[in-house]
Amino acid sequence: MLTPDRTIPTTCPYCGVGCQIDLHIKDEMVYRVDGRFDNDVNNGKLCVKGRFGYDFIHAPDRLTQPLMKVSGGQVSGVKSTHQPVSWENALDTVASRLREIRERYGPDSIAILTSAKCTNEENYLLQKFARAVIGTNNVDHCARL
Repeated sequence: MLTPDRTIPTTCPYCGVGCQIDLHIKDEMVYRVDGRFDNDVNNGKLCVKGRFGYDFIHAPDRLTQPLMKVSGGQVSGVKSTHQPVSWENALDTVASRLREIRERYGPDSIAILTSAKCTNEENYLLQKFARAVIGTNNVDHCARL
């Protein structure tokens, strides 16, 4: 049986339930996930995704930082490319573009689609952001679809 170099307690990323898990790591690779018994959310139990769906962590094409498109669309056979940017740059660009769109087309030209992969708290913040900051009630959730 493998003995982990370290065990990291965290929250399962698959849905908004908030199951608590332990990631067992050997040689910087997650090789096993266990449910945590010290909480009232999942009491050590996990669904199949929570227990076995962690291979994405080590995917070679996984995004690890923001990317920004540097050329628009496919023009004259040249494809768009994306370049790494800082989180500050990415967030400033998104905020600026949302502000421009809201000012030009009105707040109801923007919609927020939330996700079952977000926690209840994150979904609450997204709808609050839509209503209080953007000024729209255009909020939907993928579970409704």
